[in-house]
Amino acid sequence: MKKHIQNFNKSDLAIHLSRKFPSLNDEIIIEGIDLVLQEIINTVALDNRVEIRGFGSFSKKTIRPRRFVNPKTKKESFLGETSIMHFKASKKLLKTND
Repeated sequence: MKKHIQNFNKSDLAIHLSRKFPSLNDEIIIEGIDLVLQEIINTVALDNRVEIRGFGSFSKKTIRPRRFVNPKTKKESFLGETSIMHFKASKKLLKTND
């Protein structure tokens, strides 16, 4: 059975943090969020794993090379190996959405 997970984007996080810490202005909150996200991106790009306890982990996932056919020209081409960022939510985070 697939669980319904509510979307929570960067602006939602900024709003939530500004309510929790009213003494901080919005610019400082957004700058802090950007700093943390950029550090996660840089660390994962270097093939390291980032784990945030109670939230989840970020890692780099490699997608194998594959071939594809252009439907218009019927020409066969190859797409090289690519990498994507993978997020796995912690059990604690998934449990809170029940």
